[in-house]
Amino acid sequence: MANQELPVPPHYDPAKVAEVWRVPYEERAQEARQWAQQHKIRPAAEDDFKIALLLVDVQNTFCLPEFELFVAGRSGTGAVDDNRRLCEFLYRNLGSITRIFPTMDTHQALQIFHALFWVNEAGEHPEPYTLISAEDVERGRWRMNPAAAAALRLPEGYAREYLLHYTRRLEETGKYRLTVWPYHALLGGIGHALVSAVEEAIFFHSVARVAQPGFQVKGDHPLTEHYSALGPEVHEDPLGNPVAERNTRLVEELLQYDAVVVAGQAKSHCVAWTVEDLLQDERARAQGLAERLYLLEDCTSPVVVPGAVDYTEEADAAFRRFAEEGAHLVRSTEPMSRWLARS
Repeated sequence: MANQELPVPPHYDPAKVAEVWRVPYEERAQEARQWAQQHKIRPAAEDDFKIALLLVDVQNTFCLPEFELFVAGRSGTGAVDDNRRLCEFLYRNLGSITRIFPTMDTHQALQIFHALFWVNEAGEHPEPYTLISAEDVERGRWRMNPAAAAALRLPEGYAREYLLHYTRRLEETGKYRLTVWPYHALLGGIGHALVSAVEEAIFFHSVARVAQPGFQVKGDHPLTEHYSALGPEVHEDPLGNPVAERNTRLVEELLQYDAVVVAGQAKSHCVAWTVEDLLQDERARAQGLAERLYLLEDCTSPVVVPGAVDYTEEADAAFRRFAEEGAHLVRSTEPMSRWLARS
């Protein structure tokens, strides 16, 4: 079970969670070794009760107000508040969390959910937050940008067939309609990076517990959305060929833990689809993962863009469904040992 909670280290500054800055690695490494010695923190490999912390897309692009897809929630400060609580949760439970698995949404400009991919009859690109349906594709309201098809080496006929197949599959499986998102999480950019305060906490954990984070890259295939950390929204093209592979290795990793704690952004999209995939995975169901799954409700927020979209109700409904399937809805401010003991 979880060890006794620790104090939050003096270097942590909650006022800096909403800022981008360089983590002073050497200084933090020295402090982490001293912290481990002072508080008798053992290496993670010695844990009897193993706890995984799955952090979904805790990146600048989603978590800081001046970035592209800030997850504000209805409060307007959602992801910033979530990450303050997340950092404090991680530090307090440093001696109990065995390994951290951060997922990294990873994109380039030319992808199916970015405006450059699409044009209308006038050659105009869609505005951010445009929803594209199968009917839109069938009637030619939106089509693949011919220059994009050429850049990706897709035959024109195949491109139209693929997009019709893709949007139909989304609707048949009850997924969100294809959304044109603002350019975000671009590989090599500042938006792609972890939030500095969270990166610092993960690094501090790595040194104090001698534990390597299990980074998971997702979302880099140009022809599919990839909300879940476990797999793409559409798995096959019209010919039955695989579009992108499922991350079976991550499932296998998580099944080795006695508890899996989940937090991150956004509650309505990448967190929800990741949890949904975990709960529906055959091996996870067979091994009772749902009963070992803990969702930090106060460390995740839904996508809300005033005047455009509000996914709060969908996110809350998804979490209620997860609870009905056996997952535990918990709060970071409650001692972890208490909610593990209730399970």
